Amino acid sequence: MPDKTLLALFPDIDPTATAIEKLHDLGLRDDQVEVISGVPVIERILGRPRQWTNVTRLALGGAAVGFLTAGFLNFVTPRMYAVPVGGQPLLPIPPGLILFFELTMLFMLLATFLGVFLDSYFPNYRPLHYVPEISDGKFGVFFKCPAGEESRFTDAMRQLGAESVKPAEAIHL
Repeated sequence: MPDKTLLALFPDIDPTATAIEKLHDLGLRDDQVEVISGVPVIERILGRPRQWTNVTRLALGGAAVGFLTAGFLNFVTPRMYAVPVGGQPLLPIPPGLILFFELTMLFMLLATFLGVFLDSYFPNYRPLHYVPEISDGKFGVFFKCPAGEESRFTDAMRQLGAESVKPAEAIHL
């Protein structure tokens, strides 16, 4: 019989952190426990491993592409199509600095948006766990319980202050 996914709802963050520690003591690994909340919570607060993301690398890559694009537009384009304007240098520095700043920021912001979009797996067409109580400020802990040990895990979560412990259902949102 496969593992069963249970959901424990907690009213506050402190019992949630204690419950995660208890689940570790009961033999569950980090990949078998998932926490959802209506507010962003740093992983350290709950004793969870740090989540790695590529958004920073994508943002730096976008900034580099924007900087190189600005360099091309500022230094190469005027030499390709030289248009002398009465007494102005061919490569004016102050307007070039503005071009460098604006294009670097534009490409960095576009790459950051794309990174967050891809990192959040949006759009997602598979069934997901959703609990309306999370929007009311509760904290949910999903965990994979070994078959036949549901009562032991349920009792442990209720002793730690869980408002409810029930089987979790994934639905199409």
